[in-house]
Amino acid sequence: MSKLSRVAILQSFAEQEPENPFNWYALAMEYIASEPNKALTYFDKLLIEHKSYLPTYYHAAALFAEFGQQEKAKITYEEGIALAKNLSEMNALRELQNAYQNFLFEYE
Repeated sequence: MSKLSRVAILQSFAEQEPENPFNWYALAMEYIASEPNKALTYFDKLLIEHKSYLPTYYHAAALFAEFGQQEKAKITYEEGIALAKNLSEMNALRELQNAYQNFLFEYE
């Protein structure tokens, strides 16, 4: 399946079920390498409309940092860590904490 057809399918899913955060997350992840600005748009949407969708935080924060949006990345990591604690998602918590420490080491 080509990238274009995957994007079209994911876009269709997102339009059919806009309340399902996975559809928007999948679109963001599809665009992250080829069109990172589009990925940023979808991550922003997720962080506003689907704050409790934990997988968003790791990748969104990393992409924000890559685009020089350090303060936004820092806040996103911190919010993701807090959410992972609240949800008792220990694996996600460890991953976010590790990524956050690496971010702080690199950018601060």
